[in-house]
Amino acid sequence: MPKAESMAPSHPDKVLYPDAGLTKQDLADYYAAVAAPLLAHAERRPLTLRRFPDGIDADGFFQQHYRDELSDGLPPRPAPTADGKDEIVHITLASPAGLAALADMAAVEIHAWLSRSPELTKPDRVVFDLDPPDGDFDAVRDAARRVAELMDELGLAPHLMTTGSRGLHVLAPLAPSMDFDAVRTLAKAMASRLAERHPDSLTTAQRKDKRGGRLYLDIMRNAYGQSAVLPYSPRAKPGAPVATPLDWDELGGLADARAYDIRRIPRRLAQKADPWAALSGKAADPADLRAALDVHA
Repeated sequence: MPKAESMAPSHPDKVLYPDAGLTKQDLADYYAAVAAPLLAHAERRPLTLRRFPDGIDADGFFQQHYRDELSDGLPPRPAPTADGKDEIVHITLASPAGLAALADMAAVEIHAWLSRSPELTKPDRVVFDLDPPDGDFDAVRDAARRVAELMDELGLAPHLMTTGSRGLHVLAPLAPSMDFDAVRTLAKAMASRLAERHPDSLTTAQRKDKRGGRLYLDIMRNAYGQSAVLPYSPRAKPGAPVATPLDWDELGGLADARAYDIRRIPRRLAQKADPWAALSGKAADPADLRAALDVHA
């Protein structure tokens, strides 16, 4: 896979991951190595950045508002607020120079909307966020398989990703033809069907005291203005783990959600193609999904 040229950030020796000794230059080199797939997944999506100028052991902060002094590789993207009464100018990512700027800003995590401009009110994906109950990663693997089975039944194309944090995302691409409220209604119906099929292991109960040790089927990211970690984004966790798209046959051998880090991912991409490279070509019509679920707006 082609690699963008790495650029030297300011203070390149600044340590961002003290446990692993990884610096701002290491982050810049990583972003250059994964520029092609990361830029493809980020294209025209408003971003939320998680920045750690003093390293991940110090306080960080979130940034989603655009500022005039940002690099040309991080162009502005205006979007109305959820209530439609105001407008926020968001950051997007458009080039390897933008990635270099993110490294210079110590933007350790990149989160992105589930929609792209110009259809910002219409998601082009639906996502289930699966975190382990009581640290039980076996339960996450089982839940991912259950979600994928239902998606297959409904004519969706399920895709799998580690979050680089605690759990997994199971995501399916959609044609951007239905608004967020309608897609969230479909996601909620899918979650309810899964909980009915597997009542001993899966639940839609948001309150932890109501879950009874079952895995919560979290569909809350399917909303306007919400974001999910971008494929190939690092995480602000010890060891610099990365949100990593996987082939489904890799799930069985997956020990946890932090299996890949910024040192391993460039080698991985040199040996195999991005499993999500053809994601947009497998988009389903959400109207067909609604018909399959027999859910009406």
